Amino acid sequence: MSPALMKMWISLASMGFMFLSIILIYLSRYKLKAGVFKIITAIVAYFLMIISGIIIVIVVFSGPTSS
Repeated sequence: MSPALMKMWISLASMGFMFLSIILIYLSRYKLKAGVFKIITAIVAYFLMIISGIIIVIVVFSGPTSS
């Protein structure tokens, strides 16, 4: 697999993490009642958002790949 294709899959996974974190934040804020599950859902959501942001920054600032 070429480096460019690998970067594409990594960034796609990062966008998937962002989408999943948006769904989890919505669930924890509006659908779940107060409790431990609500807190765990919010922590997982914010963790995924931070990880996906870091991955996107690394992919963008690593520059173009040679063909």
